Formats: sequence, structure tokens, C-alpha cells
Amino acid sequence: MNYDIAIVGAGIAGASLAAAIGGRARVLLLEAEDQPGYHATGRSAAFWSETYGGPAIQPLTTASGPALRNGGFLEPLGSLHIGRDTDAAAIDAFLAEFANTPVVLEPVDPAALVPGLRSEWRVGVMEASCAYIDVAAYHADRLRAARSGGAVIETNAALASAERSGGCWQITTGDDRVFTAEVLVDAGGAWADAVACAAGVQPIGVQAYRRTMVQLLTDPAPPSVLPHVADISGRFYFKPEAGGRLWLSPHDETPVDAHDVQPEEIDVAVAIDRFEQVVDWQVAKVERTWAGLRSFAPDRAPVYGFDAQMPGFFWFAGQGGFGIQTAPAAAQIGAALLVGGEMPSGVDADRYAATRFARP
Repeated sequence: MNYDIAIVGAGIAGASLAAAIGGRARVLLLEAEDQPGYHATGRSAAFWSETYGGPAIQPLTTASGPALRNGGFLEPLGSLHIGRDTDAAAIDAFLAEFANTPVVLEPVDPAALVPGLRSEWRVGVMEASCAYIDVAAYHADRLRAARSGGAVIETNAALASAERSGGCWQITTGDDRVFTAEVLVDAGGAWADAVACAAGVQPIGVQAYRRTMVQLLTDPAPPSVLPHVADISGRFYFKPEAGGRLWLSPHDETPVDAHDVQPEEIDVAVAIDRFEQVVDWQVAKVERTWAGLRSFAPDRAPVYGFDAQMPGFFWFAGQGGFGIQTAPAAAQIGAALLVGGEMPSGVDADRYAATRFARP
């Protein structure tokens, strides 16, 4: 029951970090649910986009691409960013943001790529590198790799408290199991601040936001070659799925307390209304809806590193909605800081350090 590193949370963040550490430390993964990945990881929109999240996230996404691609977890998709004439300035700003990065963006005529696109959507930019990501397969792969490296995964093990004494953490779960570890890693996602509080660490202000997804059948069905389509002003995105289905989001960000979040009817209605303003397709059926939690630090960049005030407490949180597409690079950063090794190429890890937050 004694470990070098205890990681709270076995979603994609905790699982990928445990896998990256491998056999270089005795690792414990504590998961509150009866299966890992129930919350944010299991409710992902499942695409990999180098522009998603903006310039602060792009280096992590780009650095993660080779591992995901070589592992067979990415499939070609492409992302078309569209706007109306009034969005021309937003398109120009978008191109300028990524002008000095490896991301390839090409202005295109969106009508040539989206059948039935309404005439007012005249401007577009294609991000050809965008891909589907097989989230379930990648998460399962990381859990297998973690176990192969010797990590122990305990489910139904919600953190109740953690106390540090003599250079070691005594960790108690809600069912009174007790573990000890030299380092406690907060990979709690939307619960990151709650994990910190349970360990007597001052929170940094990780806020959870609800994001809604809708699975539709449309008439006509979306073409199989349809790219991911995103509003340049951030009001919706949609992408084709297997069986002629469509996944649609109103790109909502509603602040909520961390919980087992469910979709709201108004957000589903807003999504469909916005979609019908983009294409002339009919919504034949709403097959299912769901919601997930995105969690951000105050500056909306991830937080990787040791706490400035509490020895042995390591933040691995604030991944927003980008935790899966950045997981390989993030895990490499975390492992390098915890047990040594190389940082991912092209990434300035210092910009994500937990010490950047000034707290009294």
C-alpha cells in the first residue's frame, strides 16, 4: 500500500501520465468511479485539431500528433472554419494567430465542401490536419500501458483526505482504504480544486463548464467526406459520424459545479436552431444527447507541475476540452518533471507551470 506516486483520477490525464512514468516509479491510480473515464474522457467530441484551444494549446496538440497517429488512433477528417461576410475580421485574426506555427491553414470556398450550405456563409478556412480520434481505444491503451508498467488501479476509490507528514502523504479514500505515497498528483479534471482542498492545498481556481453534444439523423444524410465544420465565432461545430449520423454542439460553456452533468433542453434546442441557420438539411431525428465537463484554470492554459506552497503536491489539471488531443505531450511533461526524461519537442513546459499562479 506504499507508493512513490499516487495519481488521483484515471481519466485520460491520469492514465496517460501513469503510462508515461512506466516502471520508473511505483504508481497508484485512484479512480472515484467504478470505471475510469466516466466523465470528461468518456464524453469527448472525439476530434484532434491543432487550432482547437488557440495558440496556448497548439504546441501540445502538435507534439501529440505523432504518437496518436503512429498508434493508429487518428483518422483523416479535416476541419472547415466558416463565417459570414461580417466574420471576415475574425477569419483574418484566426489566420494571423497560427501564421508562425506548423499548422497549415488554407482559405477555401466553403460552399464547395458543404452541400446545402446557406449562401450567407461565404468565407472559409480549411485545416486539413484535423482528424477523428478514437478516444476509447486510446484511453484503454494508456490504462493497459500503465498496468504493464506496474501501476495499480483502484476504482470506487474517491479521495476523502490526504495529509502530508514526514515527507509522505497518507491518503484515505471514501471507503476508508489508506495508502501512502511520496508524491500526490492531482489529475482530478473538473474536481481538481476539490482534490487540492482534500489535501489541504489552496486551490488555483479550476472551473468546470458544461458542454452539450447532440447526435442527429438528417435529411439528406451528411456526406461521408464532410469535414468537421466550426463557426469561426465559436457558436457551433458539427461533424459526420458512422451510419450517416451527425454530432452537433452549440459550443456552450456554462459554469457549473463538478458533478455528473446532464444536457439541458435549452442547449439542445439552441444547437439545432444554429445548425438550421447553416445548412438547408432537415433534422429527421434527435437520437441522443449528452453533456461533458470542460475544466479550465483562470488563464485557460493547462497546469502541470509541483505546487508552489505544498511540497509533494503535483498539479496535472486544467486541460479544458483539449485533454485527449494533448495527452501524449502532457504526459511526457508530467513524467519528465516527476521522474526525469525529455520534454516534448517544440513545447515550452514552463508556460504551464503551477507556480505561475500567485496565491496569498
